[in-house]
Amino acid sequence: MLSKVKKFNYGQALKKAVEFFSTSLVRNVGWIFLGQGLSYFFQAAYFILLGRLLGSTEYGIYMGAVAFAAIFSQYSTLGSQYVFLQYVSPDHTKFSHYWGNILVATISLGTLFTTFLTLVGPHIVRFYSPMMFLCVAAGDCLCMQIVTATAYVFQAFEKMRITAILNVLTNLLRVILASTLLICLRHASAFQWAAAALVISVCAVSVALALVRRRFGKPTFSPSLLKKRSGEGLVYALSSSAGNVYTDFDKVLLGHFGMNAANGIYSMAFKAVYVFCMPIVSIHNAAFPRIFQRGNLGASGTSAYVLRILKRTAPLSLLMAVILWVTAPILPHLLGPSFAESTVALRWLCSLPFTRAFQLSAGDALTGAGLQRYRLGTQVVAALLNLGMCLYLIPRHGWLGAAWASVATDGTLAAMNWGVLLTLRAKEAALQKA
Repeated sequence: MLSKVKKFNYGQALKKAVEFFSTSLVRNVGWIFLGQGLSYFFQAAYFILLGRLLGSTEYGIYMGAVAFAAIFSQYSTLGSQYVFLQYVSPDHTKFSHYWGNILVATISLGTLFTTFLTLVGPHIVRFYSPMMFLCVAAGDCLCMQIVTATAYVFQAFEKMRITAILNVLTNLLRVILASTLLICLRHASAFQWAAAALVISVCAVSVALALVRRRFGKPTFSPSLLKKRSGEGLVYALSSSAGNVYTDFDKVLLGHFGMNAANGIYSMAFKAVYVFCMPIVSIHNAAFPRIFQRGNLGASGTSAYVLRILKRTAPLSLLMAVILWVTAPILPHLLGPSFAESTVALRWLCSLPFTRAFQLSAGDALTGAGLQRYRLGTQVVAALLNLGMCLYLIPRHGWLGAAWASVATDGTLAAMNWGVLLTLRAKEAALQKA
């Protein structure tokens, strides 16, 4: 036994460790993790400051409008950023046309949805002014979608350092803005914050577009290519929108019933969970281009790759869930007494990082293998399930009913994604043997 220990080659082990940490995937995960880590740190600081600035009722009003806009905002790009990632990741020469199509789709459709939300929103989510909806919709359907799309551009080229900068930019500006308003005003309304946040979003868009132009050149609009890929993009848009339905419909419904304080409490707890999902999301964002590269091997190739990822994300996400449970009582001390019930809400939601690790791994494997339609199917089922549960539970139990619906929906979606992926992999194996 001692002789075996003596023969252990520490130099070779160190060399392998250095090689592992110098691989492009690990570097990309590092940049994504750093970028999203800083981004979520600033986002956490931003939500703490915003909670103190607005209070639970005004924060609930703001989040009701944001949630309603989020359901439609994914259609602003018509899924063109995911199409960009799918086709430009393997072939960088296609950048110009695909980037031009992203901009044309986002500006035209984003303007259309901003107008729609401004006119219709106040009739769906009551007590909210059209001007507040205008600010929120313009920020979400136009500005945020363009900034997010520029991050996908750098992700396709595996330039994760720039992606990290873009992830940090908007939230850093919001922290500065929220700090300034808190010092100057002490308390603000939801509309005041929405208008100020829109100004910050416009600044972020200007910087993001300048970075893409400087690094990769001008966009070129290709109507024929946009028409050719619009079907694929629509599937991605539907998928993203379905995802937003089962994460945001509960907040819209709380606003609709005038439960604004409850909406603020629940939304803040949900945002805390979102921050703690950051490590898992970082790993998947970094691996996404490579999952697409393995797509030619079908579900067998992508499932094998995401299983390797899941071995790391599952224990990590379980740790995040435990930390959320233990640290939940801190939340009201950070946000103020109006958020006292956020402790209970956070403990109800603390399992979401764990189920999300399984949900993302199988879902990304389906997307990478060109089987997005199956992922869309599971997401539509999950959205309908969440819709039905929210309509029944929220009028009777308020934010607690929303929390129950979220936990049930996420767990069901994770199970469905893996069930579909394993079934398709088994079919592929059977066809190969035949």
